[in-house]
Amino acid sequence: MALALSLGRRGQGHVWPNPAVGCVIVNAGRIVGRGWTQLTGRPHAETEALAQAGAAASGATAYVTLEPCAHHGQTPPCAQALIDAGVARVVVATTDSDARVDGRGLDTLRAAGIDVVTGVGEAQARADHAGFLIRVTQGRPMLTLKLAQSFDGRIATGTGESQWITDAPARRVVHAMRSRHDAVMVGGGTARKDDPSLNVRDLGVAHQPVRVVVSRRLDLPLMGKLARSAADTPLILCCGKDADPTLVRTWRELGATLLACTVRGGQLDPASILHQLGTYGLTRVFCEGGGALAASLLEDDLVDTLVGFTAGVVIGAEGVPGIGALGLSHLADAPRFRLQSTQALGPDVLHIWNRH
Repeated sequence: MALALSLGRRGQGHVWPNPAVGCVIVNAGRIVGRGWTQLTGRPHAETEALAQAGAAASGATAYVTLEPCAHHGQTPPCAQALIDAGVARVVVATTDSDARVDGRGLDTLRAAGIDVVTGVGEAQARADHAGFLIRVTQGRPMLTLKLAQSFDGRIATGTGESQWITDAPARRVVHAMRSRHDAVMVGGGTARKDDPSLNVRDLGVAHQPVRVVVSRRLDLPLMGKLARSAADTPLILCCGKDADPTLVRTWRELGATLLACTVRGGQLDPASILHQLGTYGLTRVFCEGGGALAASLLEDDLVDTLVGFTAGVVIGAEGVPGIGALGLSHLADAPRFRLQSTQALGPDVLHIWNRH
């Protein structure tokens, strides 16, 4: 199952809206088939592994990181494919919360006389499939909030200088993290100030994540990097339903996809933003700020994972804080996260935190 989980992670960021599943088929103590969900979400992991195993799948054990599907979609049910191949035993890490599956895959296998075992490696599987599971149960993608900051929590000096607070090893890891998410998201202020590309560079990665910019009024540079590349690399603009129709038309002509979101208190409602992204099909979103967007997501309890890159540099109170105002009066009301891991990256520190 550990191997199946590692195979499944190869699909993260590449298979949405489908889950990134891994499958290993073992017969007489020998691995005869391996598979993972392919680009665009199909073929599925089970059919990939079965194709590799061929006749050796008969009487074998299949290890699958998520309950095999039992419904007809764009591909036939994987549960039926396992039955047709003559698999004798299926070990499943975790069940699928999708209403079209949710136990039906396991029932289908058992009804065919296949021995089914569940819960092996479940904690890791649920972590790996968190984006898919959150989308099917809550209607939104999993959200990772990344902050690269000074020791005192600043993302820029008082004059706005921010490149580079962290060193090259940390920046390389950020690009690797981007590649494992469906989309990279920033606020409109960051897009205007930094003119970012929001792509994956220097890793030999051909597939690029979707770029998402949150901008109520669409007042973004029409000659910036995002605008110039909108026709080649997917760009989603989350805007207000009251956005200027001329700008809406202009951005669509440039190749961007526009998602109209609800306005709350003069700003885009973060819950509406994530709901629209979930409806679009995204399961894993990597948010890189800025401070106002980060604060709104934290305030609405929409952040699932915090990723911090901390540098050994001190900027001072006049610097720009990584997170905007939260309006807290009591420490008990502050968002809290559970430490998952820490790691030294050159001169910087990477720390990852999960929601309680």
